[in-house]
Amino acid sequence: MKELINAIQSGNTSTLSAPGVKVYASSLTQVGNTTLLMVRTEAGKRLLAVGESDLYEQLKGEVVDGAKVTPLSHENRLTLNQYLPYTAPQAFGTQVATMGLGDRLGIASPGHIQTIRGKDIRPVLAQQSIRELALTGRTYEDVLDAAAFAVFQEGYKDGYGADGDHLKKEEDIEYALRLGFTMLTLDCSENIDNTIETMSADEVAAKYAALPASLREHYEKRYLETPANVPGATLNYTREALQKDVLIYDAAINFMEAIFRKYIAPLDRAVDFEISIDETATPTSPEAHYLVANELRDRGVTIFSMAPRFCGEFQKGIDYIGDIAQFERELASHAAIAVHFEYKLSIHSGSDKFSVFPLIGQYTNGLFHIKTAGTNWLEAVRVIAKVNPTLYRRMHQFALDHFTEATAYYHVTTDIEAIAPLAEVSDAQLPDYMEENNARQLLHITYGLLLQAKNADGSKVFADEFFQTMTEQEDTFAEGLRHHIGRHLELLGK
Repeated sequence: MKELINAIQSGNTSTLSAPGVKVYASSLTQVGNTTLLMVRTEAGKRLLAVGESDLYEQLKGEVVDGAKVTPLSHENRLTLNQYLPYTAPQAFGTQVATMGLGDRLGIASPGHIQTIRGKDIRPVLAQQSIRELALTGRTYEDVLDAAAFAVFQEGYKDGYGADGDHLKKEEDIEYALRLGFTMLTLDCSENIDNTIETMSADEVAAKYAALPASLREHYEKRYLETPANVPGATLNYTREALQKDVLIYDAAINFMEAIFRKYIAPLDRAVDFEISIDETATPTSPEAHYLVANELRDRGVTIFSMAPRFCGEFQKGIDYIGDIAQFERELASHAAIAVHFEYKLSIHSGSDKFSVFPLIGQYTNGLFHIKTAGTNWLEAVRVIAKVNPTLYRRMHQFALDHFTEATAYYHVTTDIEAIAPLAEVSDAQLPDYMEENNARQLLHITYGLLLQAKNADGSKVFADEFFQTMTEQEDTFAEGLRHHIGRHLELLGK
């Protein structure tokens, strides 16, 4: 370490190295009289700060050989944000494509940055739901810290976002915004009436007739008496379908407006406000999408994007399941509605939907928001399968034993019987599990159970060895992400 510090102090930074130390050369940064550099020692990643300044004084760490060696702590992240604004998240608005990258492990962002750098799309590196936090044992502070330090490590200055994903409760919304999250995805599922689709026509009519007359008159005048005019969209309202849409979405629209007025409108900074209506029992028709968007505009609610539930299935970690021709027809209308209301169409559970990526890029004219998450975990699992087969086998068996438990959190149609038995697969063939849909979903939905599993003495069953292996293989992981996420971007036209 001393040789490294001497090189920085002397200004001889053309070649930075030291025995037993990994240097992240892209992080080398001059801030006034202080030079910063990220390194990895046996103790983990650290920031080196050389040179006297207010920044040097504010960073918390130990002085070694004339330099301050600081941990990647929350407090030090906040200091970096103050002096290097590009390490803090930002809102992007509607005029650039964005990709939510959902780094559940806190170690994928360097690979994401390497993949997305220089492309006509911006990353939302910090993207987690409260459910994901619970399953991984992390906090929103942890999520922001990991993203900011990855940005510093890679010297990435083009901006990144932070999304409080699928938030339902006001305390969670307040928590995310207080910490500086720059995107909020409002999950409206608890205000969407999923019972309507199971009702008979007479039951729907009776429930609709019980609504206030003024409300029924409002919707009928706007959607039955006044034709919708959205270039590129096919919209055909019927009285029966309108009644269903009002019963399903009216309370959710009120919820969207209330959250916007209480939390988004009063802010003195930009926040990308996304509406999620994808957690419904049936696909969102273009007519329902238009109704929700039109009501929001009429109420002065400005949104960044909306996520409908598309026809077919967007299951976790595998390609699109459904009629692609129907998907294309409805996508054309959904995209036209988003253009009409000047927001971006958002695609949730968007990872690995390779067969429809070209259509998404085409019909949105390259302006979309797409969310990925679990596929990054699967790329980490692929690394484990390649380099630590014993650990992988233990994880795979645990996932099989706890699969039913994991289905409480995710909807999948996994056929466990179709997965090749572990005993019949050689170590060299283990990575092939990540090419088979059923095995992908098995490992995808059990990530929280795997990471949180503990022995009788309280030690982690898998997590410590998993993260140690991933630390040793961080370059392999980044390479895998560049290939896998890069394929997403290429098919999306980016």
